[in-house]
Amino acid sequence: MSDWVRVATFEADDDAIEAMVSEISSSEGPPPGIPAKSIMVLADRENGRARVVVRFDSEEKLRTGSETLDGMEPPPDAQMRRVSVEKFEILLERQAP
Repeated sequence: MSDWVRVATFEADDDAIEAMVSEISSSEGPPPGIPAKSIMVLADRENGRARVVVRFDSEEKLRTGSETLDGMEPPPDAQMRRVSVEKFEILLERQAP
């Protein structure tokens, strides 16, 4: 059974990115309804973009987590907006020796 990732792309300023990273890193785990294995936040500060990559250990858990995540929006006062969401099956992951 393959792992899956959900990749959400945001337009965001530095303060919004830092606030998101702080909120995620201060929690003890994923929120209810998001059965994730891991989360990674990527920032392209020069172009005002961030990507949040959430990994799930099955397509079913991806669907469950996506339903919850799709219902979440950045706070209205945050300088951030979601511009896309993509879902991928992980076919290969290789670690350096």
